Amino acid sequence: MKRNFLFFLIFIFSCTTQHVDNRIKKEIAKYTIKNKIVLADTLTSDTEIIETFVDSLNIGERGKTKIELIKHRVFNNTYVIIKFYSKGLNYWFHKNTYLYECTILNGFEPNISDFNNDKFNDITFISGSAARGGNEVRRLFIYDNYEKKLISIENSQDYPNMLYNKELNCIDAFLVHGGSSTVFARIEGDSLKEFASVHNDNCRTVYEIDKFGKEKLLQKDTITNSENIYIRYINYKPLKEYKE
Repeated sequence: MKRNFLFFLIFIFSCTTQHVDNRIKKEIAKYTIKNKIVLADTLTSDTEIIETFVDSLNIGERGKTKIELIKHRVFNNTYVIIKFYSKGLNYWFHKNTYLYECTILNGFEPNISDFNNDKFNDITFISGSAARGGNEVRRLFIYDNYEKKLISIENSQDYPNMLYNKELNCIDAFLVHGGSSTVFARIEGDSLKEFASVHNDNCRTVYEIDKFGKEKLLQKDTITNSENIYIRYINYKPLKEYKE
């Protein structure tokens, strides 16, 4: 069965016209020599499906769209396939396939909610580990109701602990480092684009960022040793903290 799964996996990689990372293609190519797949009897112990998740009730146009997440291991590498469907009369019509290498074996812990205030639910899932604890790294996929498909937000892993911010109608992220940062960003196409940030370390600095990426310092305050520097903000002008 697992040998058949590997053939199926390679078939998917070679046939799909959707997003496939070139680096992953090179990894799969390692298992192919002169167009023959090298398979030993021991291969079955080197491939496994680690986790699956399916939802057809909550994401996108509820009841008319479906998402499948599959996390699988091939030798020492772990991959995630995201497949998205739109419902036809008597079948599910395949709209998207995304494929990514995954660096952790943690569960998906999917969060299905509206991240762009269009009244359609989107999805995030845990996709990587951060260098510092407290930073939960996720991939974000936005439902496009016009095209009836998912859009992968390509730089979403750069924004740990993402939340939809109702006050500013944006996405904010909370980064834990030697201090902390709250970053405010809007979805533009398939990316998040920052427009403001607040940083707490030796000082509290507030920046606004124009459409050209140029930062403007709005505020700078000294932080005393007794002050908490791990604060998440819901607004930057004026400064306003998230309530517990």
